[in-house]
Amino acid sequence: MTVTATVRSDGETLRQEVTVNGRHTIVTDEPASLGGTDTGPTPEELLPTALAACITATVTLYVLRKGWKLDWIDVHIDYDPDSVPRHFDVVIALPDTLDANQVQRLHEIAGHCPVRRSLEAGFSFQERVATGPRA
Repeated sequence: MTVTATVRSDGETLRQEVTVNGRHTIVTDEPASLGGTDTGPTPEELLPTALAACITATVTLYVLRKGWKLDWIDVHIDYDPDSVPRHFDVVIALPDTLDANQVQRLHEIAGHCPVRRSLEAGFSFQERVATGPRA
């Protein structure tokens, strides 16, 4: 499955409207200290956001398939974009109503989230610049 993100910018502000797969719109911006208006997360802030949402969804899907009772799940991620290598500190908080085997299994399942697997696999880029009238 290919995911397509398209950004159309007026070229005068740092606020961007991102269309994902032609169905959803996300606004990104930069903080005022960098010349933005801070009306949305920065693109770099979306990386840990995507990881946290993916872990939560992956665990929840597993729980639903198993028919387990899960009252809530919280995922907290601290991301240091300046560290080398980049580093995510992930805390998955679960209710104490789960037994130790369930907690261990959900920890394992969280590691299979597609965003994490993509990050761990690495990336290659094919990039080009196109000029001409706006489509």
